[in-house]
Amino acid sequence: MNIVIVGSSGHAKVVIDVVEREGLHTIVGLIDAFRAVGEETLAYRVLGAEADLPALADQHALGGVLVAIGDNHVRARVTAVVAALCPQLQFVTAVHPQASIGKAVRLGAGSVVMAGAVINPQCEVGQGCIVNTRASLDHDSVMAAFSSLAPAAATGGNASLGSCSALGMGALLLQRMRVGEHSVVGAGAVVTRPVGDLCVSYGAPARTIRSRVIGEKYL
Repeated sequence: MNIVIVGSSGHAKVVIDVVEREGLHTIVGLIDAFRAVGEETLAYRVLGAEADLPALADQHALGGVLVAIGDNHVRARVTAVVAALCPQLQFVTAVHPQASIGKAVRLGAGSVVMAGAVINPQCEVGQGCIVNTRASLDHDSVMAAFSSLAPAAATGGNASLGSCSALGMGALLLQRMRVGEHSVVGAGAVVTRPVGDLCVSYGAPARTIRSRVIGEKYL
């Protein structure tokens, strides 16, 4: 199936690599409102902005799209824009061949699983999530829509990560612990107690340092 990648920065490079290695779809180009048409990332041309998608879908016989934007809130917002502009396009899921996906795992549309990641049995990964390089989601855990595990982040079993929340590089979310919605857990943190909504937490053990607002930059 012909697809486009929305985004063209560092995260998009990793997503392109996953799609190529999986070999299920053909990338015809990139969508990026902040770059000129014709600029390239990994030999793929920028074809236009999100507003150009309806025309591009016809021109390139597109069947799907993958939003490759690292910021969780921005990825959710752009996904909604694309869905409204081109409801006929499928949000594809991409899984690196070197990732491990356990039995009875559910992967939401538009989610990406990077090289070396492990998702153990009966986990649920929502729409538009990122399970990054060497991240681990243990059994029966839940990632709500547009949440993310950074490289080498890991959870214990029966853990949950709320919508648009991010577990930073190398951070640990212990078994049965919950992180609320739109929260950020810093790199190397160890979450031993539940984290609420709209929180910034870090440290070992992790402590909530301050509140944050929806859409606040964290990358």
